[in-house]
Amino acid sequence: MNFDARKYVIIVFIITVGIIYIVRLFFMQVIDDSWTLRAQEIAEKRKQIVPPRGAIFDRNGVKVVSNRTYYNLMFIEDEVKNLDTAAFAQVLGWSKDSIAIRFKEIIKEQGTYRDKNDNYKTKSNYQSDRPYAFIKEMTLEEIATIAPHLDKFPGFYEEITSMRSYTYPNGANIFGYLSEVNEEEINEDHFYRRSDNIGRAGIERFYEKELRGQKGIRYIVTSARNNELKPYMDGIYDTIAKQGPNFKLGIDILLQEYGEKLMNGKRGCIVAIEPSTGEILALVSSPTYDPNLMVGNRNIAKNYPKLILDKDMPLFPRPLAAEYPPGSIFKLLQSLIGLQEGVITPNSGFPCNKSMVGCHNHPSAGNLSDAIKFSCNPYYYAVTRRILQQGKKTSVFADAEIGLNKWYQYMMSFGLGQKFDADATGLRPGLIPNSAYYDKWYGHLRWAFSTIRSISIGQGEVKLTPLQMANIACIIANKGWYYTPHFVKSIGQKGSLLQFRIKHRSMIDSKHFDPIIEGMRRVVYVNGGTGGKAKINNEEKIIVCGKTGTVQNPQGEDHAVFTCFAPMDKPKIAIAVFIENAGFGGTWAAPTASLMIEKYLTRKVKDKEKEKRILEASFKK
Repeated sequence: MNFDARKYVIIVFIITVGIIYIVRLFFMQVIDDSWTLRAQEIAEKRKQIVPPRGAIFDRNGVKVVSNRTYYNLMFIEDEVKNLDTAAFAQVLGWSKDSIAIRFKEIIKEQGTYRDKNDNYKTKSNYQSDRPYAFIKEMTLEEIATIAPHLDKFPGFYEEITSMRSYTYPNGANIFGYLSEVNEEEINEDHFYRRSDNIGRAGIERFYEKELRGQKGIRYIVTSARNNELKPYMDGIYDTIAKQGPNFKLGIDILLQEYGEKLMNGKRGCIVAIEPSTGEILALVSSPTYDPNLMVGNRNIAKNYPKLILDKDMPLFPRPLAAEYPPGSIFKLLQSLIGLQEGVITPNSGFPCNKSMVGCHNHPSAGNLSDAIKFSCNPYYYAVTRRILQQGKKTSVFADAEIGLNKWYQYMMSFGLGQKFDADATGLRPGLIPNSAYYDKWYGHLRWAFSTIRSISIGQGEVKLTPLQMANIACIIANKGWYYTPHFVKSIGQKGSLLQFRIKHRSMIDSKHFDPIIEGMRRVVYVNGGTGGKAKINNEEKIIVCGKTGTVQNPQGEDHAVFTCFAPMDKPKIAIAVFIENAGFGGTWAAPTASLMIEKYLTRKVKDKEKEKRILEASFKK
């Protein structure tokens, strides 16, 4: 047989086999419905196993978020036969009418869902052949009174589920909460089915895909009453559910707990960061709430409306989303930019000329460190004027435009005016104005330093979040660099995300930080300093370097702010405290910060009088 003949034989063979397969598939899928029924039978036996979410530990290995077992009473309408509602109601401890009402509620629930924009939409989703929860989130004690009677009510069965449990009633704005998935989320991610939960805020939302783990599949053979008889095909098709990995946070839960106690009765926040790693040690938002109030959809339905309508906004993550004028802590950055630009030196002095701007009574600062110690407003008007108006253009307006845009670049290098790429939800960028911003307000080349001079002292248009304020202390403690602030220290054995291991460098040379740090030391320890109440008296001789701020508030009492780090050598903690309507930063914010530092570094607080004073203070109106 020649080559051409063999070629045709092979072609005919391939075509013949293909036709046989096509005919067989057609017969199986169209003519012989036993295969369709067989596939449906297997699908009906397919049971998803939802794993517990990953547990969460603090930096010291304390479990702060775990899982507790609960039970759902499920039903499939097509399998509910001749339901004796009176007997069923008696088992549940309900009235007979409540049974019918609950069925109607379930159908209505499946026809209404909330989209990503919190808009309620209506769509018929209820299907009588699918399982739905008749009663959700029952305790072991509750299901134990019902389970022995379920064989009398075909179509009903129990399902194990789990929900979060918080060891401490703290850190609600850090952890976030879970709630039931909506229709859009089910359609977008086939991991979810109806009645599954998803992270809604905080760590639970940011790390949802890691925390949720991997679902397993189990195929079972059931009786006519839907009771499980045995594994299908001895379990050869089953897959194992995998719990989400354990998470280790940078948070110190005892420090978090202490910070929330200190802020009780106050509006504001505390942010503490480890400068060398960027790990957030505590993030206190006040007022706050017990995270256990938002565990389970029954609790959410009861508590969420109360929390969302609370005028003190406990659901609002102030450290991440509140944008405040920073006040005098901003002078630290003006000092650094002035040194880097060469418009001042560490020995530059300016008179405290109160005709320019108001200032408290103190001697004129003869050098930069004393200017920080005194927090002299006229001094920083002079410094910022030199930064913005360097005489690079003959027009004062064009000159200010060049100077402001360079100033803006410095501020961006400090991580300001932009959202941190942090593992948190609800982050805001704050506001650092540039020339384009002021052009919109005043017109191009129609403004100069005299127009925008309030930014010199952290007022006017400048806005920072408390997280950014704390990170300023990190940058100074590190003499010019920082890691993006973040909560999670490690995910299983993988460590933190790559983005949290990238070192960000400011535009300031490290040599310029020494006079700033010395000035911050003088704020706390030298006569005339504005932050003396931040001093820690203990045998460890912890040196606190800080800066006070008093933020003007046109709507009432001024806000108190203090940012600092400690110890002075090899800093281990950087803090920002912002207390609304508390007045002078050195009076309330500074001692609050010092208590947090002492608690973290020594694990105890010796100055009980200072502690008592802060614990008893209240500025809420």
